[in-house]
Amino acid sequence: MNNSEEPTGSKPVSHDSDCPDCLETLPEPASNEKENMKAFLQQESERFLLSGPNRRFNDLSLLFKIGMELFRGFRALHFVGPCITVFGSARSREGHPYYELAREMGSMIARMGFTTMTGGGPGAMEAANRGAREAGGFSVGCGIKLPFEQSSNPYLDRSVDMDFFFVRKMLLLKYSFAFVVLPGGVGTLDELFETLTLIQTRKIMNFPVVLLGEDYWRPIHDFMKKMAEEETISQEDLDLVFLTDSVTKAADHIYRYGARQFGLHQKGFGKHRSLWFLGESELQSRKGGVPL
Repeated sequence: MNNSEEPTGSKPVSHDSDCPDCLETLPEPASNEKENMKAFLQQESERFLLSGPNRRFNDLSLLFKIGMELFRGFRALHFVGPCITVFGSARSREGHPYYELAREMGSMIARMGFTTMTGGGPGAMEAANRGAREAGGFSVGCGIKLPFEQSSNPYLDRSVDMDFFFVRKMLLLKYSFAFVVLPGGVGTLDELFETLTLIQTRKIMNFPVVLLGEDYWRPIHDFMKKMAEEETISQEDLDLVFLTDSVTKAADHIYRYGARQFGLHQKGFGKHRSLWFLGESELQSRKGGVPL
């Protein structure tokens, strides 16, 4: 048979971009491919949520699961006190300058009298939690369940793991009055710009945001200046971030524009009795630690 000829009974596939019937020539997925795709989508709740329209019962089940996850997070973190959230890469390892910088920042947060909150994973998150623990402060993590990545680091006094990224990010913002962002990847950028967006749009108060690691963050800061020049953001938005290499300067900025401005102190927002049947419990002071 001539190689240029189509096999008998087959329908030629046109690659002409002007052909309106091209899609009709694409083969239907096999039944096993459909089942594999369905199983893949249902392996993770958030993946299934974002996969498009679902059956009404499935949507209702997802709404219930999201509501229970929110409830569990609220109750588990209710008594952590005023926090400072530290964002950063999960890939920084002990001995790396970014790891040690995060560790120093966690220690400083503890000495200021506040709780260190992170995403609860390895890298810069582990370092910040570790620094807080070593300085006698409280250390909290709000993690995400992923099949290929992080488990909780061993320096947490309280931890809660989420299935949904958006629930986790909300919890990392809800209990903190200041945010420290160390060098990181796209996840860290997402957390940074979502925080700035919420401050810019006044969904949360004008809490201080510190970019720790001047050489790493300088291009981002310069790009924000470019955005202001192009009037896609206002000049005032540039004041939302403080760029530094110094943990001491970061702490001073947080105290000046966060703790003092909003009247926060290490004893938190007042004492309330925890209710065990709602999953609530207070963080217990350790000798040499910082009491809430």
